[in-house]
Amino acid sequence: MNQAPLASRPHDHSHCVSHALAEAEALCGRQGLRLTALRKRVLELVWQSHKPLGAYDILGVLSEEDGRRAAPPTVYRALDFLLENGLVHRISSLNAFVGCSHPEHAHQGQFLICRNCNAAIELEQSAISDAITRSASQVGFAVEGQTVEVVGLCAGCRKAS
Repeated sequence: MNQAPLASRPHDHSHCVSHALAEAEALCGRQGLRLTALRKRVLELVWQSHKPLGAYDILGVLSEEDGRRAAPPTVYRALDFLLENGLVHRISSLNAFVGCSHPEHAHQGQFLICRNCNAAIELEQSAISDAITRSASQVGFAVEGQTVEVVGLCAGCRKAS
């Protein structure tokens, strides 16, 4: 039996955060991109838990830290940079963002989203992406991007109920 993904098990998120920041710095270094202090802080906030975080939630934290009102366009520009470079994914149904577990290579996102605690577990199953692309092609549709969102209960919430 496979071990449950880390996001669905109790653990210290500081390792997730430090790993995500190291991956982001390496990726930006390889691609000649600037990981500004704000972009880095936004990525850090997204990785604080495995629960998707909305732009206004991020904005609220930044405003508290800075002591002055952060501007929404600033946060959205940082999130756009992180999205464009595969460091975060957007969970459309929640209008929120979650850290990418595999930023080292481009891939389509599949997420298991707990309807109780809102944890989002990223899967990376090429068979799912391939099936969508094949099925779309059969009806003449060209897939430009895909995010699969599956809602249910995580192992922790199932056990608790």
